[in-house]
Amino acid sequence: MSSQETTQIAETGRRVLDSVRGAVVGMDEPLTIALAAILAGGHVLFEDVPGLGKTLAARSLASALGLDFRRLQCTPDMLPGDVTGSYVYAPATGDFVFRPGPIFTGLLLADEVNRTTPKTQSAMLEAMAEHQVTVEGNSFPLPVPFHVIATSNPIEYEGTYALPEAQLDRFMVRLAVGYPAPEDETRIILDRVRRQSPDTSVDPVVDAAGLLAIQAAVERIHVDADVARYCVELTKATREATHVAVGASPRGSQSLVLLGRALAALDGRDFVRPDDIKRIAEAVLAHRLTLTPQAWAQGIDPRTVVAAVVESTSVPPTVAAVR
Repeated sequence: MSSQETTQIAETGRRVLDSVRGAVVGMDEPLTIALAAILAGGHVLFEDVPGLGKTLAARSLASALGLDFRRLQCTPDMLPGDVTGSYVYAPATGDFVFRPGPIFTGLLLADEVNRTTPKTQSAMLEAMAEHQVTVEGNSFPLPVPFHVIATSNPIEYEGTYALPEAQLDRFMVRLAVGYPAPEDETRIILDRVRRQSPDTSVDPVVDAAGLLAIQAAVERIHVDADVARYCVELTKATREATHVAVGASPRGSQSLVLLGRALAALDGRDFVRPDDIKRIAEAVLAHRLTLTPQAWAQGIDPRTVVAAVVESTSVPPTVAAVR
């Protein structure tokens, strides 16, 4: 991969993030990792309390990336057909024809995904894994590129359903937004006063074809064998960690590598460093862990388990660029 390509990816990524920051304040790290996940071909889950701008961040990313965008507000009475689409009767022909649902788009925002039932949540599983939807035995391909950005509220909140492990495993990363710093919160308020409108707009930086080209370039980022083994060792350590009933699957170690390549590209490099992996370990692995009942009773957070794993796992030697 040429240095010119990596420079172009880094420049495009900077422009996308700058465009999004015009609407979203104080989310630099979550936005960077979310963008990297999309460049790596993955899906993103934002989980935090309501009112922190998770929906705005997802919508702004879709706009900056020039993707077709659909928003799905998840509710307890939603059915799988409301996501995937269904067959409807056409009186003119006397046949049943398929009417695509909102999942047929470039970027689907599944807002408050854990407020709908597990049956409806599962309607997204095939789409997220295989980029297709099966309805009544017939398969329909989804647009390319296709990505899901979902938001969820903590499971302690009223009216939420815990996401099944299989559903969580389909998300490349789970990100927490956190409360903004006082200066950022002040800026949010002053920006709203200045706009004299609740609406924000984000101009597109690339289009779907441009995003596909960047994703193809990210696939050519070099991954040293030692870095790949480091990802495997981190994932393996989660399976052996105290308080963990079920550790991260091989999809976790693969996601570390894929996302590490995208971060390297955004940094203008054509190779992955161990620091890239350490930076994303919690976002990639924590939501893939199932803790023991005793750990839940003690209030142990999966992120602290991953942090301990990162601290105790040996880091490979410094990795240099491939010439």
